[in-house]
This record gives sequence, C-alpha cells and structure tokens, in this order.
Amino acid sequence: MVRWCLACLLLATLAAHHSTDFEVHRNWLAITHSLPVSQWYYEATSEWTLDYPPFFAWFEYGLSRVAKYFDKEMLVIQNLNHSSYPTILFQRLSVIFTDVLFIYAVRECCRCVNGKRGTKEPLENPQLVLSVLLLWNFGLLIVDHIHFQYNGFLFGFMLLSIARLFQKRHLEGAFLFAVLLHFKHINLYVAPAYGVYLLRSYCFTANNSDGSLRWGSFSFLRLVALGFIVCFVSALSLGPFIVWGQLPQVLSRLFPFKRGLCHAYWAPNFWALYNALDKALSVIGLKYKFLDPAKMPKAAMTGGLVQEFQHTVLPSVTPLATLTFTAISMLPSVFCLWFKPQGPRGFLRCLVLCALSSFMFGWHVHEKAVLLAILPLSLLAVERSRDASTYLVLSTTGHLSLFPLLFTAPELPIKILLMLLFTVYSFSSLKAIFRKEGPLLNWLETIYLIGLIPLEILCEIVMPFTTWIVKFPFLPLLLTSVYCAVGVTYAWLKLYISAFAGPPAVRRKKE
Repeated sequence: MVRWCLACLLLATLAAHHSTDFEVHRNWLAITHSLPVSQWYYEATSEWTLDYPPFFAWFEYGLSRVAKYFDKEMLVIQNLNHSSYPTILFQRLSVIFTDVLFIYAVRECCRCVNGKRGTKEPLENPQLVLSVLLLWNFGLLIVDHIHFQYNGFLFGFMLLSIARLFQKRHLEGAFLFAVLLHFKHINLYVAPAYGVYLLRSYCFTANNSDGSLRWGSFSFLRLVALGFIVCFVSALSLGPFIVWGQLPQVLSRLFPFKRGLCHAYWAPNFWALYNALDKALSVIGLKYKFLDPAKMPKAAMTGGLVQEFQHTVLPSVTPLATLTFTAISMLPSVFCLWFKPQGPRGFLRCLVLCALSSFMFGWHVHEKAVLLAILPLSLLAVERSRDASTYLVLSTTGHLSLFPLLFTAPELPIKILLMLLFTVYSFSSLKAIFRKEGPLLNWLETIYLIGLIPLEILCEIVMPFTTWIVKFPFLPLLLTSVYCAVGVTYAWLKLYISAFAGPPAVRRKKE
C-alpha cells in the first residue's frame, strides 16, 4: 500500500513529465502491436530499437492490447515522441498495476526473515522494516514512477525466486529466475550464484557432518529437472527466432558492444574512477606539455549521448577486458558459496556480490543497475548488523548517484524530499533493530556519508548558477559519479570481507 500510495501521488503530480525511457517503451508498444513477431528485432525507425529479450517484448505486446483503448496514436511506429495525456496516463498506470507482483514478492520475502515476536516497537520488527525498505525503496520509486521503467515487476520475479529458495522450493525458484532472464538479460550477472547454489543444495541430497559434499548423494534426476526448466523456458522465448534463423540478430540487439565503456551518465563504479584518473592525467599532461592536444580524442565521456571514446593516458578498455574483470571479481564469492555454504543466506550474499561486481566492472553499466544489489541486500540488512552497515553505505551512495536522472527544476525538491525520508527511515529503523550492538557506522563511514550533503548542494544548487560551468558542463556529473564510486567500491570490499570472515554472529535477541 505504501508503494501504491506514493506511486498514485507521483502520477497525479507528474502526469506531464516523461523521460527518454518513456519514449523507449512507447516505441516498443508500437513495434509489438503493429508488426509481426518476425520483424520485432529488425525494426529501426526510432533510435530506441527493441533490445530486451522476447518475454519482455511479449509483455509490451500484452500492454499494447490495452493501450489501444487509451490512444491508438501511441501505437503508430512513425509517431516518434508521441506524448498525449492519455498516453502518459496509460504508461504510468501500467507501471503501478504491474507492481502487484513486486508487492506479493515482498510479502513472501518478509516471511523468510526472522522477526521479533511480541515486540511493541514497529522499528524493531525486522519483517516490517524489510517491507518498508523494499516497497518504499527510493531508487526503484524514482526510476519506475518518475523517470519511467518497469523494474518493479522484474524485481518481483527476482525476490519471489529468492523467497522460494529460502522455502526450499528449488524448482519454483529456478523456474522464476529462468523466466526473469528472458525478461531482462542483465540478470545473467547473478546467474552464477543461482547455478552454484542449486547445484550444491538441490542436486546433492546430503552433506557430511563438516559441511563437505557426499559425492555419492548426487542426484542426476534433479540435475535433469533443472536443465529441463532452463531449456523449456529458453525454447519458449527464443525458439521462434531460432526457427526463423534470427537468433544472431536478437543477440546483436541484446548485447550492443559497439556502445561505449560508460553510459551517458557515469555509473559510480571502478570505471568512473578510472576515467577520472585518465582525465586528471590528461589535464596535467597538457599543462606541462607532455601531451599533444592535436592527438587527443574529442569524444566526451560525460555527454548526453552514448558513444565510444579512447582514453588519453591510461590504456583504453575493451568489452573483453570488462568481461574478464567482472568474471575474476565474481569468482571468490562463487567459490565461497561452494566451499563455505551458509544456506540460503550464503546464496543471497553471493548474489549481491555478483550483482555488485558486475556493476563495478561491467561494460556500459547504467547507474540504475546498482538496484540489483541494493534490493537483495535489504534482506540481509535486517538480520545482521554488519550487513546493515554495508547496506546504509551502499543504498545512500547508490541512490544519490541516481539524482542526475531527474534534472529539471520541479524535480529537485521532490527527489531530495523522497531521498531524505527514505534515508532517515533506513538509519532509524536499522539502528533500532541493532540498538544493543553499538553504532552501525564507524567515524570514517559517517564522515563520508555526511560529505554527500555538500556534494549535492554544490552540484545541484551552486554550479548551475555559475557562469564558468558553461566551459565545464561535465563537472557536476563527474564529481557525483567519482564521489559515489568511492562509497560503492568501499561497500563492495566490505561485503567481500564479511563473506570470507565466516558466518557473522547471530543478532542478539531482545531479552
């Protein structure tokens, strides 16, 4: 109810606003409604071509069956940037109503959390706190209901699959995740966590007393069952395109490696720090005449367009290099899940680390991808003080890095107010749960997070009113991305340290 009330409020106050992603999904509605399936992944009238897996395309097709009753003009492919009031109303309502799956998934996840029975303090009830952290998640709220996307029901699939694994309903969990992969392929990044956990906890029916595997207990039938689920879902999704010989075309849309290393807005990850260092070295090189200005690349790394560029001083990064870095950064968490199993919570920790590793080192990472780590981490944060500390750093930093998505003047007070309310609740509720275990943040983490306040004032209020910003339009984005990248990197390292430190102490129960 909290999420729906906030969404309806935003619908009423922001009905006239629409982002680039709004036009993306309007165009996909038109493509799936107006063309036969065999032409979906070839249509290129708009620059926003269909680049999600087939299940999402069918989802858009289903929406288009309803959209025609609001405004048929939105379903004409040639009507680029069509944004009538009925079109905006339908798009907004479609996001709100598809959140039903997300709300149900949150309910199931809350049942998997150890709650305090008989407590009279709402802020001390982990299940209630978790429900608010997920339903009222600031990042998901602004990305879906202001900026405009359909992440809510997609995260619903993920959270529901996690809940099913906690409930030892492994085949259901595997099925839901397989379906999710064919809705949005970015979830491939967390597939190693699912694969290793299902292989170890489901295909092996027994363990030794020390936690090691009993190789004689391996069930080939269970492995076949998992393989059948994956193949069945993949056949439903990709089968027609394989028959038509269109699989290479579909894959070329799903994995557009011709795009640059970074998205138009720098995601706060390792490559933001790498780019900033290259920028600083190039400025120093020009000042002291170590570099030739005529030979420097002209592409801007923080402009509004997606484009390729070459680094000036540091080695340029290729897609293969990012894939290698991502795989290497995931391996320790996957090995830990296999050799130091800690049940479903060990799987969840590995999932968060895989998501965060892909965010840190992936190719052309969108800043919104940080939610892939923040939302699952919420489940751990309400049960362990160590994870709560990491969550506060990651969520505060990651959410603030989304601010550049909302760049108009009317949106400034809205995003600040929503961010402030969510952050205050996160800190107060988690502090209440772990009040007997001391402060959640150390002095260094506290100083870093406080530093986000002057950063926001500088980038959102001071710089836009200075004349010299015309010469350095990239500076606000650069400062925001680099500062937030430090916090995300710190949270990633801290989460890895906690994973290898062994199972954390069980949260003390209220006496």
